[in-house]
Amino acid sequence: IKSLDELTKIGFDGYAIGGLAVGETQSEMFKVLDDIKKFMPEDKPRYLMGVGTPSDILGAVKRGIDMFDCVIPTRNARNSQLFTKNGKINIRNASYKNDHTPIDIDSNSIFSKKYTKSYLHHLFKTNEILGLRISTSHNLCFYIQLMNDIRKNIKAQTFNDWAIQFLEQYGEISSD
Repeated sequence: IKSLDELTKIGFDGYAIGGLAVGETQSEMFKVLDDIKKFMPEDKPRYLMGVGTPSDILGAVKRGIDMFDCVIPTRNARNSQLFTKNGKINIRNASYKNDHTPIDIDSNSIFSKKYTKSYLHHLFKTNEILGLRISTSHNLCFYIQLMNDIRKNIKAQTFNDWAIQFLEQYGEISSD
């Protein structure tokens, strides 16, 4: 904490926090963010490196974090995992072989509405590169929408209630 206090006296344009989400539990990560929050300037951007699950992001935003980066949306897409408002799905699962519904009807992504789960399942099963592109685009759209919803609810001062509802629908419980 002493070194953080010294760093903030320098007056950087923003502050990056790294070394979290690499083995500790979510509650331990949130405790660290709670502990350092009071030492970080409120008028400077706060960047949490390498954190990217929806519940991690929502919990970190609640603790004053402004920016994130993570490989999760793209890496998981390349490994057939898609993010939806109703949780994650693994499109390789046999249950999607004959599922002719859109990938995610709630998504703003044109790919998510244009292509069916069965088609994307087929692309992954045949190792067609188009499957990686569609799933990556879908996941990036999911995260862009998540961040837009976060901003909208912060401005409306409804963030905490919205975040609880989001996580309930998503099926992921935060250790908040």
